[in-house]
Amino acid sequence: MSLHSARASALLAWVNSTKVCPDPLNDLSQLQDCSVFIRIIHKIHGSKEGESVLEQPLPERISFIRGFLQKHCRHKLAAENLVSAQKLLDGEELALAKVAVLLLYHTTMSCKNPGDWSEFDYKTQVELASVLKFVLDNEECLNENLEPFLQSKAEPSSSSMSSSSLEEHSSLFPLPHKREVHFLELQKIASFPGTNMPSTPSSPMGDIMQTPQFQLRRLKEQLAFERESRNELEVEVAQSHKLLMEKDAQITMMQQRIDRLTKLNEQQAADQLEPKEMEELREKNESLVGRLHEAFRQCQDLKTEKAQMDRKINELSEENGDLSFKLREIASNMVQLQQALNELSEEHNTAMAQSQKKQGQLEKELHAALQDKKCSEEKIEILQGKISLLEDQLTKLEECSTQEKGEVMGDILKLEELKQEVSSLTAKGVQLEEEKQQLGSLVTSLQSSLSESQRAQERLKRDLQARAEQLAT
Repeated sequence: MSLHSARASALLAWVNSTKVCPDPLNDLSQLQDCSVFIRIIHKIHGSKEGESVLEQPLPERISFIRGFLQKHCRHKLAAENLVSAQKLLDGEELALAKVAVLLLYHTTMSCKNPGDWSEFDYKTQVELASVLKFVLDNEECLNENLEPFLQSKAEPSSSSMSSSSLEEHSSLFPLPHKREVHFLELQKIASFPGTNMPSTPSSPMGDIMQTPQFQLRRLKEQLAFERESRNELEVEVAQSHKLLMEKDAQITMMQQRIDRLTKLNEQQAADQLEPKEMEELREKNESLVGRLHEAFRQCQDLKTEKAQMDRKINELSEENGDLSFKLREIASNMVQLQQALNELSEEHNTAMAQSQKKQGQLEKELHAALQDKKCSEEKIEILQGKISLLEDQLTKLEECSTQEKGEVMGDILKLEELKQEVSSLTAKGVQLEEEKQQLGSLVTSLQSSLSESQRAQERLKRDLQARAEQLAT
């Protein structure tokens, strides 16, 4: 199966962004000679250990790259099987993509200034962010999952990454009347000395690198690197101390020989030895004294170097302690922050359910009131039609005789009753209109409250995201 085209293009764009080659690369196959990887390693560490390797044959270059990955990357046990030397020799694009993934991960974890990601377009940032998220989520099973991930056409569920998905994990729904109290609580939890409020990330790569998961992993990587550096220095100090002890032993032996020769010179002078023998002894004595002075000088240099290494070890130990304390403090604050977020989410869900239930009741009442009003209006129209008909008949009756008027007196009384009923249905239509307006006002107020709650939720979400980034840095 071929590589995922968008993923391969994103990795190639990152390689080009390192600016270690004069001309931009257009295909992963151009990385086959591994010289670009060696230049990237050289740029990461700022050393020249890889310059001589560039003049070596390809097998030595591959051996250097695999050695670097095993020594400096977190996945040391997996590096042996993860990156095959034979596949790199054959120039397989999948093997080249694996090396690019590990170097991308190591660069973002180890560099204090990872660079400006704004030079990448949004799609490339999304792919690079998905690569970092995948490595973070699959540290224990990278051997089995990395190849399918680089070849897949669709994002795996465990490593899907977009700007919106980053926000979904930190969504909060605070109650409006309790928002200020919880905000102050979260501010108290999230604040600790030595941190500054960072700006809100505006890109997928910025988002993934500001997540607590990434920042905690980065602190652990730095802590592990500091420990390894301290262990290496301790080994060097132990070797220097051993060498110093050996020099001290040599100096002691030489001092003893000088003492013996001095006594022998004195004895031979007393025995009046021949001048030739005395000259030989004097020359040997001077040679031994010169070697003694040289040994003293080397011993002094070793003591000075040992003192410098001791100071460096003390500094590393202090930094190690600070990092460990900061890591524990961040973990504790993150736990408290997560608990507070869970409480706010439960409160908001309850409030949303109650608000939706209340809105449903009000809308139901409003609908019933509108139906009543409609029925009343239809009834009024029917009655008004009957009134108009009866009024016409009454006008005609006024022109008739008194006897005929008496016969239709009942219709006149019926007409009066209809007028009264129309008037009554008109006090009720007005009342229903007022009730409709009141219910409409309640619905509008409730919708406004829900909108304000949503805006408050967004504001608090941004505040919590900023504080999470503050904790991570």
